[in-house]
Amino acid sequence: MIDIILKKGKEKAAILRHPWIFSGALDKIKGKPANGEIVAVWSASQEFLAYGYFNDQSRVALRLMEWDQEVTIDEAWYTQKLEKAIASRAHILDEHTNTCRLVFSEADLLPGLIIDKYADFLSVQILSAGIENVKDTIINILRSLLNPKGIFDKSDAAARKHENLESEQGLLWGEEPPEFIEVKENGVVYHINIADGQKSGFYCDQRDNREILAAYSKEKSVLDCFCYSGGFTLNSLKAGASHVTSVDSSALALETLKHNLKLNGFSEESQTSIQCDVNKQLRIFKDENKKFGVIVLDPPKYAPSRAALDRAARAYKDLNRLGMLLLEPGGILATYSCSGAVDMETFKQIIAWAALDAGREVQIIKQFHQPEDHPIRLSFPEGEYLKGLLLRVL
Repeated sequence: MIDIILKKGKEKAAILRHPWIFSGALDKIKGKPANGEIVAVWSASQEFLAYGYFNDQSRVALRLMEWDQEVTIDEAWYTQKLEKAIASRAHILDEHTNTCRLVFSEADLLPGLIIDKYADFLSVQILSAGIENVKDTIINILRSLLNPKGIFDKSDAAARKHENLESEQGLLWGEEPPEFIEVKENGVVYHINIADGQKSGFYCDQRDNREILAAYSKEKSVLDCFCYSGGFTLNSLKAGASHVTSVDSSALALETLKHNLKLNGFSEESQTSIQCDVNKQLRIFKDENKKFGVIVLDPPKYAPSRAALDRAARAYKDLNRLGMLLLEPGGILATYSCSGAVDMETFKQIIAWAALDAGREVQIIKQFHQPEDHPIRLSFPEGEYLKGLLLRVL
């Protein structure tokens, strides 16, 4: 195994079990490791630190995964890590929920691997060269542990570019997934499209938050912005919302939502879909003096990096300002950010600015987080990306 020596003083992150070592921290490479190859990482004083994946094409040159020098990283090692990750989610899956995230990358000590379960199918995202090198091993282990009908590759994320990997999408093993897979989450039924859907096919990271928000929707008019396939819409209707207006720019998302409404037996009169840019539609509603009892703002990632934070802050502020202006007095605003670069305190400050611009007094009544199948390692706070606020707008 090839050894990599860090510069003096650059070993702290590895000692604290943070999984990323940036290229500027590397001093000596004793050999020519291939991208994705497992290497041994040492301090300048010749102390063993960890094993990790090497990639000279990435700013994150080392992705650490094992801190015990005596351990061999082989098929048995990957099997053990996958077994532990899957077992820790077993209690989530029951007769009411058959979909969740089974593996969450660095949080499960498998940097660059995301696996989602959708009924009898698995959706896999491979975002590091190290996992790409052992893809066949991973698939064989998943077959043995879970015996799915099929395993589909959704490795088309922009993150692969940072590892100098091409986008990949297609069947890895078993049956081709049907156009729509029927899944259940908290008793709500969904048709999801793995091949053409966003991310890995479905936003299972909002499972808990959808149920929480629904409790505030009874007999209220609800506006679900960036609705995608209708998670907040369907939960609100199940909880007795008087009417839900769902807005998204994607025709495919709204067509999927239409299927989901029928699956759950909701009447056409209880819901309206609008295909439009959300910010544009919010301004139309404002000009029409339209008001809602509950508004959900769940936008895409506005800040993919800290460099985009200022621009993202302006976008979040304007979006939430418009939302506040459309709420009835005492109305409820559920607002989210999935940008890892935006921490909760920054998000609160942005919302405070939006409230000031809207001229509304706002109370925080709950804080939202990602669910337990998206755990956050204390040594890797970057894994905390989803945050949100439940607000009463006076």
